[in-house]
Amino acid sequence: MPRIDVVSLVGSAVPAELRADGHMVCWLLMVDGQPKAGPFASREAALACQAVWLLSTAARREGDSLLA
Repeated sequence: MPRIDVVSLVGSAVPAELRADGHMVCWLLMVDGQPKAGPFASREAALACQAVWLLSTAARREGDSLLA
């Protein structure tokens, strides 16, 4: 099962377009250490995306076990 994490970026690590809108923090969805979605301006949005990835991963694993 892949590792699916939400990480935060702070200060100068925040993309310029978000900093220009006044955001000094953002969040990314990482799957096995690779960025897969984001940046998100809210932690809640990043966590919602993580939930979708977790459900999708579980559904694929369930489908794989049904085929075995």
